[in-house]
Amino acid sequence: MDFVESILDIQIQDPPEEDFSSADLNWTKLGTSEHHDVVALIPYERVDDFIIGECSNIECPTRFHIERGRKRSMGSLKEYKEDEYLEYRLYWCSFGPENYGEGGSILPSRRYRLNTRNRAARPQSMRGCTCNFVVKRLYARPSLALIIYHERRHVNKSGFVCHGPLDRDAIGPGAKKVPYICNEIQQQTMSMIYLGIPEENVLEKHIEGIQRYCGSNARVNSLASQYVHKMGMIIKRSTHELDLDDQASIRMWVQRNNKKSIFFYQDSSETDSFILGIQTEWQLQQMIRFGHHSLIAADSTFGIKSLKYPLCTLLVFDSRQHALPVAWVITPSSAKPDVTKWMKALLDRARSVEPGWKISGFLIDDAATEIDPIRQDVVFFFSFFNSLDIFCCPVLFSLWRIRRSWLRNVVKKCSNIEVQREIFKRLGKIVYSIWGGVDTSRALEELTEDFVDQTAFMEYFRGSWVPKIEMWLSTMKSLPLASQEASGAIEAYHVKLKMKLFDDSHLGALRRVDWLVHKLTTELHSSYWLDRYADESDSFQNVKEEYVASTSWHRALQIPDSAVTMDDKDNLFAKVLSQKDGNITRLVWNPGSEFAFCDCAWSIRGNLCKHVIKVNMICESKQDSRPSMSFQSFKEILLNLWKKPIDDSVGLDQSMAWSCQMLDQIQKLVELNGSKDIATIVNDLPLRWISKQSRTHVGKPSPMPAHPSCSDSPKNVPARKNKKRRRLSSLR
Repeated sequence: MDFVESILDIQIQDPPEEDFSSADLNWTKLGTSEHHDVVALIPYERVDDFIIGECSNIECPTRFHIERGRKRSMGSLKEYKEDEYLEYRLYWCSFGPENYGEGGSILPSRRYRLNTRNRAARPQSMRGCTCNFVVKRLYARPSLALIIYHERRHVNKSGFVCHGPLDRDAIGPGAKKVPYICNEIQQQTMSMIYLGIPEENVLEKHIEGIQRYCGSNARVNSLASQYVHKMGMIIKRSTHELDLDDQASIRMWVQRNNKKSIFFYQDSSETDSFILGIQTEWQLQQMIRFGHHSLIAADSTFGIKSLKYPLCTLLVFDSRQHALPVAWVITPSSAKPDVTKWMKALLDRARSVEPGWKISGFLIDDAATEIDPIRQDVVFFFSFFNSLDIFCCPVLFSLWRIRRSWLRNVVKKCSNIEVQREIFKRLGKIVYSIWGGVDTSRALEELTEDFVDQTAFMEYFRGSWVPKIEMWLSTMKSLPLASQEASGAIEAYHVKLKMKLFDDSHLGALRRVDWLVHKLTTELHSSYWLDRYADESDSFQNVKEEYVASTSWHRALQIPDSAVTMDDKDNLFAKVLSQKDGNITRLVWNPGSEFAFCDCAWSIRGNLCKHVIKVNMICESKQDSRPSMSFQSFKEILLNLWKKPIDDSVGLDQSMAWSCQMLDQIQKLVELNGSKDIATIVNDLPLRWISKQSRTHVGKPSPMPAHPSCSDSPKNVPARKNKKRRRLSSLR
């Protein structure tokens, strides 16, 4: 290997193969004989091809994950060296680095023990592999990437091969012939078992996965069958009840190798409340991926009456705009000090992986966020996000919870369907009145007088909503309102969570936290992992189809416009022809409103159905129709922003500038989401010429120019002052 002292002396390599590995490159030692790095220079656009080639190593098949990453923006450095990075990524083999091969006992990463005759089996992953490399996108030449390989061999610290066919200590006999099971195959197998899929189907998919690394033979199939059977027995025999005392059981669960799935834990005491924040590594990856410069929503008070402690779920919207759970928080406390602890811990965990991670908005679903301390079930979200510098993002409000609660109780407590439609329509008018200047108290009196005969519903409404209706309406008026698509996605998660937890066979365990943790981290986590895997890998077609159609918004998109018939006279109702049975027609009353009422079974249960969404889509396309509440809220915010600086011309200029900037960003976002070919948008982007600037040092401009001319001599450069402190002895 040749030694070079400058990156400019390294040859750029672009192998002709579609995917290439380190064996296809000529490596160079950059530096001196004492201190040097093994490097290679390739085009930045071929970094993914290099990573794919490295993962396809025959001797040690693996995958590489990003352990650390940093980014800079172009023009941020006024003075830079030739090896400064624009993007920095540390890739590490997914079989490292927890177990470094010190012994054969059950290691901390192990969640169970396989009953084998030989010494204690090693864990399925984290086998101490030290193989890792760095990819630097050069600041001076952004089209090139510098690869720095720290360790090319897949060995542990002891120098032994720690995974793959050459690993003699892999699980079971004959490991030389069977490649080690990677995290993806293991998670796939576990998810299918947790979801109750028959063992023969699990085995078929498991064999398909391991055959990507080795050929098909009877030996492989036999060992795969043993592995799936053992995994199934381990999962069936596992129990959530580690101790008769629930608090002690949770404490044991936290201590037993689950630290990587916990981002915050605080045991209950006389002064502190119980807090358990759960986030698996996969959930962390999804939060970083889909939450960056996007939205996070909260299903904030699930199980407040039925569970021992309420469950708060933080959700992101994935590539199909479905709600994906990325963290669970179990706590009875909504006090700001407690919420500050776990919120900051969650943000610190995300930024430890991606330092520049930031969200654009946070969706809340309960107006009690303004009440302190009477209704402190979710008071922390509003006060926290508006007063503390944690997420630093706007707060939006979703109507799904209030709509669902009203609709379910209207249907439950009123027997006449015509009365149900009218009451729900009047409730919607009260909500819409926040922008019309209508007296809320007078509207409530009229509602009570007109439906005085509906005793059951009126008692519920007076006791549960009249005391706090002003607070809810003021929150809707002061905060931007979320769209129907976002509300439908959050509601779809809520319904799925309810189906998973409130099964008849588990009703006796609802008051135990360890049972709730077990259900979340096994069945629910496996369900969403398999949904995302099926969608991205285009496998498990039944799972994928069910996942795509899991929200009412996506189901509404499948209904053609021709299936919707509007009432031409008074626009009182709309008819939607069923796509499954042409003889069935659904009736949607109060079309064009978020409080439209449909007679289908899904809507009768209190859910936002596809027929209501489809009718509202048709209504929004008409010019004379009423705008949606989310659009009306956005319009009011812009009008208020324009009205405030009437007597202040500078303030008016600032308001107009902010409005134009926001409008430009919205137009670009709409264009990006509506485009089917990203290349057309990229080609229309204007060229931006940026001059090189000198680097700053502690906020002061550098004394040297950014680009000194060839005529400048070293003696013209001013000498730096020696700022070292003198020793105390010399001063004496």
